[in-house]
Amino acid sequence: MRKTPAVRRPLPTSPFKARPDAPPKRFAVGDRVTHDKYGLGRVIEIEDEGNASVIVDFGARKVRITPPYAAMFVL
Repeated sequence: MRKTPAVRRPLPTSPFKARPDAPPKRFAVGDRVTHDKYGLGRVIEIEDEGNASVIVDFGARKVRITPPYAAMFVL
């Protein structure tokens, strides 16, 4: 005779419950940003509104950053 395992209910305070999706990050020309690899910078151009790549001036260089912007945050 085979027993089926009990169904476990997730606790409302569990740290392992699914997290809601974060809204997509939006940037505007002139925004001050910080990037984990490049440091502080300023958005100077946004390419293509649909799947927008962002060009950021980090002082020493200009870098094109593509979505997802996991390492970049608005200040």
